[in-house]
Amino acid sequence: MSARARLACALAWLALLLAVGTWLSQTLTVSGDLRRFLPDARTPEQRLLIDELGEGPGSRLLMLALSGADPDVLAAQSHAMREALAGDPRFSFVANGADAGLDAIPERLRPYRYLLSPTLDAQALDAAFLGEALEARVQDLGSPTADLVEPLLPSDPTLETLALAEAWMPAHAPRTLHEAWFDRAGTQALLLAETRAAGFDPDGQRLAVDAIEAAFAAARGSTGSALEISGPGAFADEIGTRTAREARWIGTVDSVGLVLLLLLAYRSWKIPLLGVLPLASAGLAGMATLMLLFGDRVHGITIAFGFTLIGVVQDYPIHFFSHQRAGLSPWHSVRRLWPALATGVAATCIAYLTFLFSGVDGLRQLAVFTIVALATAALCTRFALPGLIDPAQRDAAASPRLLALWQRIERLPRPRWSLLALAVAALAVVALRPGEFWQNDLSRLTPVPEPLLQRDAQLRDELGAPDVRYVLTLQATDADAALGASERLRPALDALVAEDAIDGYDLAARYLPSAARQRARQQALPAPDALQAALDAALADSPFRADAFGPFLADVERARTAPPLQAADLAGTPLATRVEGLLLAGDGRATALVSLTGLRDVDAVARVASAHGAQLLDMKQASESLVADYRVRILGALALAALALVATVWFALRTPRRVVRVLLPMALTTLLVVAVLRAVGVELNLFHLVSLILAAGLGLDYALFFEHAGEDRDDQLRTLHAVIVCSLMTLLVFSLLALSSIPVLRAIGSTVALGVVFNFVLALLVARAPVGAGPVAHAGTPREAT
Repeated sequence: MSARARLACALAWLALLLAVGTWLSQTLTVSGDLRRFLPDARTPEQRLLIDELGEGPGSRLLMLALSGADPDVLAAQSHAMREALAGDPRFSFVANGADAGLDAIPERLRPYRYLLSPTLDAQALDAAFLGEALEARVQDLGSPTADLVEPLLPSDPTLETLALAEAWMPAHAPRTLHEAWFDRAGTQALLLAETRAAGFDPDGQRLAVDAIEAAFAAARGSTGSALEISGPGAFADEIGTRTAREARWIGTVDSVGLVLLLLLAYRSWKIPLLGVLPLASAGLAGMATLMLLFGDRVHGITIAFGFTLIGVVQDYPIHFFSHQRAGLSPWHSVRRLWPALATGVAATCIAYLTFLFSGVDGLRQLAVFTIVALATAALCTRFALPGLIDPAQRDAAASPRLLALWQRIERLPRPRWSLLALAVAALAVVALRPGEFWQNDLSRLTPVPEPLLQRDAQLRDELGAPDVRYVLTLQATDADAALGASERLRPALDALVAEDAIDGYDLAARYLPSAARQRARQQALPAPDALQAALDAALADSPFRADAFGPFLADVERARTAPPLQAADLAGTPLATRVEGLLLAGDGRATALVSLTGLRDVDAVARVASAHGAQLLDMKQASESLVADYRVRILGALALAALALVATVWFALRTPRRVVRVLLPMALTTLLVVAVLRAVGVELNLFHLVSLILAAGLGLDYALFFEHAGEDRDDQLRTLHAVIVCSLMTLLVFSLLALSSIPVLRAIGSTVALGVVFNFVLALLVARAPVGAGPVAHAGTPREAT
């Protein structure tokens, strides 16, 4: 095949990859739900944590603050934003203090106000009560509140709707100015917005933030006011924006650096093009397999981290390029390299098979992606790349600079017992270094700056938002029983408020009483004739017309005879959002949640909970136990992976001495990386563990190719050239990741960068065989392929 034909085939391959990539980008649905990277919950606390993290109202709540203008201007902007966002399907609830209670009850549920309100628990709906109410309404009509009261009078002369609005206000509602919420200083207008998108839906949260910013831009005009958005969704958007920004500059630097390195190493503009083909093929094959097996459950982290893990496949074409030389067919060269390359691929793939049994959907996807990608890249290097590369005109082994470096390496002493001393020292550091070994706190992995977290806490305090760490739970057989248990707990909670143990609380029964409580209130409602008589008596000395309150009589009768209101009846109303977040039902069980505000005495709350059959859950403790369970599963998978890797290498090499020379650098590197991280005070997390697998895979490849070179000096020189290029490329990529402001990327980058350095040095000193008298001809060398 001519050089022009080879280049045409390479370009055609590249065009095919671009077409497949375009199709996959338009077809593949990527999930952002981090719960797929969490293990199955085993305790009630863990199940509640996972549900609340993704679907709970706390994960969907956005807090908005407007500042930079006069209070009346900010209030007007707040009302304009509320009106714009309330009709937006991306939001289930928007509040700024303006008639929040009235909006919570749609017209079709207004008759139920007498079943929802606690008024009739202590007050009869008789002539005396109605007379006092009508007298108060006369005064209201002559006051500034007349515009609010007058539309309600025909159906609600007792203003039960407003009583509910007051009962549903937060225990510590924000300050109100110009009918809008403000902070205590009166300089910032505050709003609450609850998104329909789950907390772990970054795309949905991004759309919600965009809608808020658009509403603010429309309301702002030329006033110069500023908008501040806080909450999990805003943080997710911030993290996504920052990650994308860092990914762009890291990717740009990496791409330029890798192209320059390949050009410098091989002095051919075609090598960067040919080198990217196996890697791109590997990534696209992995994504296509994920789409086939998992459909719309493919996680974005799987793809992002998977591409990082398959970075090892870049070594395959580089070893092939470095072993090319004049007079040797590319097909013959790749056949000679295939035993070492195939052993490394098989060992790594078998190791990743253990993740299929981890019980974690995200890790299973990661295993499938990596196995398919590694196998694809290896097969492309073996059966496609040799047909595209031009016959080499130069031999890496003939490089004077490389020979000088190799001679210096040859003069280095070969470590023996010193390796044992190094391992003992590393073990001592790992075991004796003070401080926590494992990092269980998920909040430590957030890239959100501390000032933003402090501001979030300040806004929560201003708005009276509930505590995000502690929550009370009551278990019952069904939703109605859970509501009843909540009602029985309320007197004790009120006592805690009086004792200043908490500032306030919220629970579903506050908005939706149990069926038994609603039936009791129904029995307190008078029959139509009795109610008409009571109303007539109240109207005797009133300026209102006798026929003015027909809607009121109809509403009371409907409430008296209607079936009790249930959670399903609230669908499509703001009440549904509040109740659903505090009442979880499913699988034959129901859980009522009690959110706490201003918690000061944890022990007092725990005692009350225990005395009333409830449980005080510490969500921080639940998250730490979940992380610990996850780590146990990963460590178990790693142990099985290590056994599978050893068995694969043993099967391939068969000689104990060769097996030790290949596995020892990788094992010692893993120990040294952990020791260095511990020495500088790093607490290990799950991402360090998974990164150690990648570092181990790199070390295995370096050692295998040095072992494959045997005692042939020229082959060792070519292997040294390939390993130097591989190491520099990998070190560039992961060193940049180690400089990232994202804790997860920093953990991955620092772990793998250390692993590259240690693997390179130890493979040179341990896996490389002593050189014989000179080049050794390989027996049975076939003729050059045509």
